[in-house]
Amino acid sequence: MCRITFRQETVKRLKQELEKAYVRGDKRAVRRLSVLIMIGKRMSLASILSLWNVSVQTVYNWLDEFARKRWKSLGYEKAPGRPPSLTKTQKRKLAAWIEAGPEACGYASGCWTSVMIQDLIDRKFQVLYNRFYVCELLRNLGFSFQKARFVSDHLDAQARQHWMESEWPRILSQAKQLGASLFFGDEASFALWGSLSFTWGRKGHQPQVPTTGLRKGYKVFGAIEFFTGRLIYQGTEARFQSDSYQSFLQYLLSQVSGTIILIQDGARYHTSKATREFFDQHKERLTVYQLPSYSPDYNPIEYLWKKVKTQATHNRYFAEFVYLVKSVDQAFKVLTSQSTDILRLMGIYARHLADPSVA
Repeated sequence: MCRITFRQETVKRLKQELEKAYVRGDKRAVRRLSVLIMIGKRMSLASILSLWNVSVQTVYNWLDEFARKRWKSLGYEKAPGRPPSLTKTQKRKLAAWIEAGPEACGYASGCWTSVMIQDLIDRKFQVLYNRFYVCELLRNLGFSFQKARFVSDHLDAQARQHWMESEWPRILSQAKQLGASLFFGDEASFALWGSLSFTWGRKGHQPQVPTTGLRKGYKVFGAIEFFTGRLIYQGTEARFQSDSYQSFLQYLLSQVSGTIILIQDGARYHTSKATREFFDQHKERLTVYQLPSYSPDYNPIEYLWKKVKTQATHNRYFAEFVYLVKSVDQAFKVLTSQSTDILRLMGIYARHLADPSVA
């Protein structure tokens, strides 16, 4: 077997034929072509036999036919009768495997493709679907092709559930009883080199955005009010630290009358000794609660930052820092007059806005 050598053009053609076989769901052709490709790659006979569970004689027969008939030897007549299909039980198993991810099923990838799922179905159930039908099958099973998102591996599901079912209703009830303003606070940095996003462009000509390459950012502290959608923000060139955060909190207190309840995440400068002392000094007007750790999705203002970047920095070029500041401030200025849009950012909390059960 090791003496047999295919030309590079032959191996390339075999790979093309293999792709066609996968598309039409021709299991027999897939096996034969895969074996021939492995021979072309000078793989050992033992490896080929173990991977494809075929006999030595079968391999030599396929090789002999290919040598004599070339590409005509690869054609198979369509099998009679209806194509095989999966049972309801098999479909449930398939759905569970897909949700577990490719790595859990033995694939060296974190992304499912229709060809991989086609192979999974073939390995597990000996049914070789056309890969285009695989996509239809997945849609029927409730799946869609979508972009993944990051979630922290430090998530505490129990703490998150306790927050949403116990802590949040209690905080909301307290705010209503006190007539307090209820703010979600956070901060974001807007880079001088802008940010990239999808846009329409001429085919073959990827849109390009100039950049200075300077690593400088405009820092913004912000807070949005749960009941009214009011936005209060403060920009700075200083680093995010206890002093700059306390400066923003002082500004927040100056802009809002009465009692304030502030919900924040666990950033270090939010919980530093100096910041805690600030909270203690202003405890008559300011009450602070912490979100569950690693739960940015529980802070509605996170979505405000995305809106600002969409309007102010996506695919934008800033030759000087002052132009970045002007663009970001303008976006914030517009948003301060769009309280209805900000209220829509409340998302998972929105049902409580008109919930009479939360007194």
